[in-house]
Amino acid sequence: MIAVIGSNMVDLITYTHKMPKEGETLEAPDFKMGCGGKGANQAVASAKLGSKVMMMTKVGDDIFADSTVFNLESFGINTKYVEKVKGMSSGVAPIFVNPSSSNSILIIKGANNYLLPEDIDRAEEDLKKCKLIVLQLEIKLETVYHAIDFGRKHGIKVLLNPAPALPNLNIEYACKCDFFVPNETELEILTGMKVNTIDNIRTAAKVLLNKGLRNIIVTMGEKGSLWMSQTDELHVPAIKVNAVDTSGAGDAFIGCFSHYYCESNNIELAMRKASLYASYSVMGKGTQTSYPTIEKFSDFIQLYE
Repeated sequence: MIAVIGSNMVDLITYTHKMPKEGETLEAPDFKMGCGGKGANQAVASAKLGSKVMMMTKVGDDIFADSTVFNLESFGINTKYVEKVKGMSSGVAPIFVNPSSSNSILIIKGANNYLLPEDIDRAEEDLKKCKLIVLQLEIKLETVYHAIDFGRKHGIKVLLNPAPALPNLNIEYACKCDFFVPNETELEILTGMKVNTIDNIRTAAKVLLNKGLRNIIVTMGEKGSLWMSQTDELHVPAIKVNAVDTSGAGDAFIGCFSHYYCESNNIELAMRKASLYASYSVMGKGTQTSYPTIEKFSDFIQLYE
């Protein structure tokens, strides 16, 4: 089983011809609302592929809370540890998608800020049954660090997606993780180095490896993904698809990687599957709604494997 300890959001997605200037009002051609958040997205991607997933998160007591829980349960995700916080809003994420399918995102954490270390301790017996703990940075850092220590203590592998990137992230905790999975922008923020070419990305990744990371996997959009460890390196190119919306593509990658890694213990296989899964996701609008089921994904990968 995979445990995702992290965030949920309600995605408020606006498709726009251009971003308005200060004081300007523009008409946008389309709007979608759906369930998102990095943690929930990654959980849903793994669950759609057939993994048993346990989600640990907090929702508010507003109109979004019940729909968030229902959405997770609709994919077979265990919501025993999805709890409401009285007097708080649920997390929301206004997303703006431009004509080239690139996106800009604001997040309001709301109840996500109330996921605490003691919540992890209360779930100890269930968490100990998991093979992988998946984390992001849309919850309190102290909770992330506690989850990493929990995984180390109980021999559970840990994947940390440092998103959104925080310059004050304690690299010592990152080095306790089995997998560290930033995108190129997050890598730039964490290292202060240029990431405009694969060679530059490789150089920046080596800086973090030299600090003690075990495995770093950098997701690079149309440039694919790059895995580096102290002894191995693999670049998986992205396939060319007609991208409509890149929202949630990194989460699709991580959810798929988690599924196939837990299934096979093979990093290269999991990366290649995850790269294809992320490519599939950008061909549809939204985040979780663009993630294929195992049946649809199986048909898709036959075209490329």
